[in-house]
Amino acid sequence: MHEEDLLGVLALQKVKGVGDIVAKKLLAHFGSPQAIFKEKKHHLLKVHGVSGTIVNALLTKDIHTAAEKELKYIQNNNIQTYYFENENYPLRLKHCIDAPILLFSTGNIDFSSKRMISIVGTRKITSYGTGFCNELLENLAPYKPTIISGFAYGVDICAHKAAIKHQLPTIAVVAHGFEDVYPKTHKKYMHQIEANGGFLTDFWHDDAILPGNFIKRNRIIAGISEATIIIESAKKGGSLITADIANSYSRDVFAVPGRSTDTQSKGCNDLIRRNQAAILTSAEDLILTLNWQQATKKKTLQKQLFVELSQEEQLIHDYLQSNGKQTLDVISLHAKLAISKVATLLFQLEMKGCVKPLPGKLYECL
Repeated sequence: MHEEDLLGVLALQKVKGVGDIVAKKLLAHFGSPQAIFKEKKHHLLKVHGVSGTIVNALLTKDIHTAAEKELKYIQNNNIQTYYFENENYPLRLKHCIDAPILLFSTGNIDFSSKRMISIVGTRKITSYGTGFCNELLENLAPYKPTIISGFAYGVDICAHKAAIKHQLPTIAVVAHGFEDVYPKTHKKYMHQIEANGGFLTDFWHDDAILPGNFIKRNRIIAGISEATIIIESAKKGGSLITADIANSYSRDVFAVPGRSTDTQSKGCNDLIRRNQAAILTSAEDLILTLNWQQATKKKTLQKQLFVELSQEEQLIHDYLQSNGKQTLDVISLHAKLAISKVATLLFQLEMKGCVKPLPGKLYECL
């Protein structure tokens, strides 16, 4: 993202009364942050949700001064930025109506992972919850999911530590800027998390830690994930809000059941009873629901069959792998084999799940 564009987006974030939804409406209407700030008042007022108070705030100089200060912090501290219209923005989150227009991260986060799950729950985790979390990630480790949580006490930090233990990437979504650490006692885990993933937020570096920030943070946890898992929760808690948000985004939600007398299982039991979450008793429940098992078996089968290719099959497979889609004639010419022979070999490769036919007599390596 160009510096001028980033500066404009930061200034837009600083406008009082402009949240992510209104900001997106303004950007869709006028095309760019710079165009918004240059627009006349009566044109700005035509955008749904934009009041006279917001228009006046858009025209103040203070927001640009603040944006310049934040930009310097970003540049001086190697902060990564993700604008909602750019390709590097988390794909799943991009489709959420209230997703942040701009995200900030530290570490080495990879949003290209297809398997991303969030694990949240009570800050007063029990030995049952701790044991379940560790066993769950141990059994999920072969599938290499990215583990997302909120860096808080209890289930959150347990999930991050278990991810690191089993060499899984992990993302800590925090409810404040990077100038601070909350809770302070978790500062000792920061280096490990950044080495295995990183920290993510939509707050500016010096934003204060406020109670309302945590609910706002939860939409990111739910939005970037394929599924949200509640390991333990009392009858009321922030993790239940995360479950509600995930459900509103049409994401899979899982809850770990507990005994009816367990205080820290009441929230999970209620989610299951109300059909707001699927029951999660083991890693297998999640693997089957998300169809991870089928994809992994298919990949393993293809690798096994690949070893058993004949020399001629291997020649054709390697050629398609290196050169992309090719016609039967071109493959025959390269392999120096008769077209009838190549057709037979391609059929055998297709049956082994190594190539697939395409329209126009083309073939492609899988």
